Amino acid sequence: MSRQDSKVWFITGSSRGFGRALVAAALEAGDRVVATARRPEAVAEAFGEYGDRVLPLALDVTSPDAARTAVEAAVAHFGRIDVLVNNAGYANVSPVETADDDDFRAQFETNFWGVYHVTKAALPVLRVQGAGTVVQFSSVGGRVGGSPGIASYQAAKFAVDGFSRVLAAETAPFGVRVMVVEPSGFATDWAGASMTVHDIPDAYDETVGAMNRRVRQSTAGAAGDPRRAAEIIVGTVRRDQIPGHLLLGVNAVTMAQDYSRRQLAEATAWEKVSRSADFDEPYPVQLPPEERP
Repeated sequence: MSRQDSKVWFITGSSRGFGRALVAAALEAGDRVVATARRPEAVAEAFGEYGDRVLPLALDVTSPDAARTAVEAAVAHFGRIDVLVNNAGYANVSPVETADDDDFRAQFETNFWGVYHVTKAALPVLRVQGAGTVVQFSSVGGRVGGSPGIASYQAAKFAVDGFSRVLAAETAPFGVRVMVVEPSGFATDWAGASMTVHDIPDAYDETVGAMNRRVRQSTAGAAGDPRRAAEIIVGTVRRDQIPGHLLLGVNAVTMAQDYSRRQLAEATAWEKVSRSADFDEPYPVQLPPEERP
């Protein structure tokens, strides 16, 4: 692949997990990568063999100034950004009732505001280029929700999805595409050292406690292969047409399809009631019968 044909990637959270796998997959595909992390030396050590095709940069995504500085350095080095990947993120475990407010907010700062800051810093570059792809890492939980113990993380992922839908509508005329990635469980550090499990009161053992045991304390390991996922993403962004949402993993597909069916069934069951709220619709109408156990 010629230097002219290779893509320039800007990836956050590159030192481990999905970020590291994506750096490797993009480089193996012949592309160039701006690999950002809080500890860029770890990236430099891992990918030093690729020479000037990889640019490790320090980046705290919660800082708007740091995001702008990193984007400027990327463009100064490679001349452009073709694929922006907002991957940096983490989750800590705690019931909402007993969550530490500062910890809850800090997670949101990284998981949502980090996406906002980096995206906003890169948008002028992508707009002027008239091309580019923004890849936002969410989770199937950001579509389905309801995982006890990680309210801050899932709330942020729902916010990322809403933000990305608006972003896609606003930037489409500039040739900028947006894809939200929604994985299920993968063999990354997400539920390992990256996750802090706070005290779980007995009252929440059957919800938060059970989820923690299933996800973090399971010896089975996650089903998803980060290397395969990264290769799928690298291949997908090379297409002329990309999905607005890319599910990754068997559980992600199953959960998303089940959730969509339940949504449709509920909307259909309550359709007459919902329509009756408008002035011109028949009112009142009978509520749907309650299901008996």
